[in-house]
Amino acid sequence: MPNRPQQSVESAKYSLAHLTLIGCSAPELVYIAARVGYDSVSPRFIPMNVAGEFPCSPQDKDMVRATKTALAATGIQVLDVELARITEDCDPRSFEAAMALGGELGAKRLIMSAWTTDRNDRNFLVDCYAETCELAAPYGLTVDLEFPTFSRLRTLDETLDIVRAADRANGGILVDTLYLHLSRVDPAELLHVPSDLLHFLHISDALPGIADTRQGMIQLARDARLYPGEGCIDFTGIIERMPTVDYSIELPNQSRVAELGFEEHARRCLQHAKRTFGSVRSERRQNNENPAASIQENEGTHGSRTH
Repeated sequence: MPNRPQQSVESAKYSLAHLTLIGCSAPELVYIAARVGYDSVSPRFIPMNVAGEFPCSPQDKDMVRATKTALAATGIQVLDVELARITEDCDPRSFEAAMALGGELGAKRLIMSAWTTDRNDRNFLVDCYAETCELAAPYGLTVDLEFPTFSRLRTLDETLDIVRAADRANGGILVDTLYLHLSRVDPAELLHVPSDLLHFLHISDALPGIADTRQGMIQLARDARLYPGEGCIDFTGIIERMPTVDYSIELPNQSRVAELGFEEHARRCLQHAKRTFGSVRSERRQNNENPAASIQENEGTHGSRTH
């Protein structure tokens, strides 16, 4: 089998997502990430107004100044900013202050998700997403569309359809391991997504079984995610079918934070991720038009594998 670039888990970049420590300010998030051993942070500058969320606004000059000071003092980078939501009254221009701050802080990505209720509003979603991409481009940001299972876009295929229809150079898809599980997405489906649309991966684990109500899924996603390796999610199958990407640990768990505190919870998130992934690496060839080929070739060489 031909040699190809490979990335071990030791060289992967790890980011601490704000939802993991939703009660922290952005500067606190940076300092905790530095003490624990993360490479970057994923701050929330567009609030969702969920329970316990610390208000971080790009217009808050004191917060922005303190965040810049924390980044300069620690050397921590900013991977992405969040969360731009497509709602019925969405105006993508309202996200521009957060985009500008993200660009100023060196962020590479902006996370977006759709929360409309009309199942026939595809054209509206495409238009909002495309305009957001256009606004984000001057700030050096990709716009990575996510598919929370309890949102308007619930599957990988639905999300890929919107991104392809928008057809913007800085488009992308954010895969979250929890939502792959809840939406019953087979890891093999990741091979249908072009590598240049997959920029980073949200990491958390969950117990077997799927929450059977929307409220149950929301409670799990926002309050009770597990450390990698504690549940049933097939990280090997997912990582092997992704291109080499950065990892953002988005792992809110209220009981763990209450028991351990912000810093120890963040530390255990990172420790479990590195321990669980071990030497798992991407098996997709870079710039391969048919990413399934490398997986099939590798499995044919080493024998069949079940993921």
